[in-house]
Amino acid sequence: MQTLEEFRQSTRAWLEENCPASMRTAMEEDEVVWGGRQAQFKNPDSKLWLERMAAKGWTTPTWPKEYGGGGLSKEENIVLLQELQRINARQALNSFGISMLGPVLLEYGTQEQKAEHLPKIVRGEIRWCQGYSEPGAGSDLASLSTKAILDGDDYVLNGAKVWTSYADKADWIFCLVRTDFEAAKHSGISFILFDMQSPGVTTRPIQLISGASPFCETFFEDVRVPAKQLVGKLNDGWTIAKRLLQHERTMISGFGLSASNAGRKPDSASVEGVAMRVRGDTQVLSDAVLRNEIAKHKIDSEAFAFTSQRSLEEAKQSKGPNATSSMLKNYGCELNKRRYELLLKALGTQGLGWSSKDNSDFSAQELNTTREWLRSKGNSIEGGTAEIQLNVIAKRVLGLPDMPTLTKKGV
Repeated sequence: MQTLEEFRQSTRAWLEENCPASMRTAMEEDEVVWGGRQAQFKNPDSKLWLERMAAKGWTTPTWPKEYGGGGLSKEENIVLLQELQRINARQALNSFGISMLGPVLLEYGTQEQKAEHLPKIVRGEIRWCQGYSEPGAGSDLASLSTKAILDGDDYVLNGAKVWTSYADKADWIFCLVRTDFEAAKHSGISFILFDMQSPGVTTRPIQLISGASPFCETFFEDVRVPAKQLVGKLNDGWTIAKRLLQHERTMISGFGLSASNAGRKPDSASVEGVAMRVRGDTQVLSDAVLRNEIAKHKIDSEAFAFTSQRSLEEAKQSKGPNATSSMLKNYGCELNKRRYELLLKALGTQGLGWSSKDNSDFSAQELNTTREWLRSKGNSIEGGTAEIQLNVIAKRVLGLPDMPTLTKKGV
């Protein structure tokens, strides 16, 4: 059995041999790998890197080997992450299947469901989307009304979802549906999986103020879904929904880690990297206000990175993330919003561009930064609003009592 030091040395050697040079650079937005049936690889090295990491099971290092995962221990996974960070390796696969669905399938799925879906997630063969929010059920998610009625061996689905990230590009969806119409709203909800190419499924992208359209409206009209694709117990989907939200919030909290370089030189996408490139190194050092704000943000980001790592290690000793995921999500999103505010300050007048068609004086990165600044404003809404997170923190972390109902006699 390998010691941790032996594992580190063998991991380092494997990465040096197998990680392409272009995969050791800052990730370009249009080179992020999502996988799926429609996967496109702008950089051929991205496909090679995914295939090599998936073959090792290192796209999901701690998942069981029987489902294609790496089967690494918690300590080995930390070593792997450190070695990937050491060479500035790109994430081989970005996947809602990895960050959200996979963990709940491992916990609630049948053996058949695990064997069917997990290996495909590991290899990036299926791209997943999330069917939670509805036009009339956002923060009050349990008010959802999408119906699933059993008809023989199938459920027949009718309803609509909204803010379905990348639904127009996804292959399958994990979806909350109402299967009991007489039960209290938190009961009577079930969790089901189905193919987005099923007859009766349509999507419509929603354009954001940034000009991008990552979110979609999704409609179901008499969509037939095999009953065997229901995950967990019938009418107990809310239990799974809450668990998945903890995983999602942990994933979203990662937005706040983008400024943490862990000792590496600032890259072209970091706050100081942009400032140095646009203003010049000397000017950045002489601008005391900007220098102070960047330094404070870096300190906060590093502290958040350590806190996130500790939380992840604690979660692996239990059954997964808990209510502290709301703390991480809330703070991580605020950090990311601050980061983009600083990026615009660093850009100065170069942050005023919108389209290269209007003026060629702005670089692609400058134009993208302005649009991403606008996009970042939605961080405190997606995955549960900041107000929802604060309520969870108050009740589940701090143990504060619910507010009493006010009467005429006052507080």
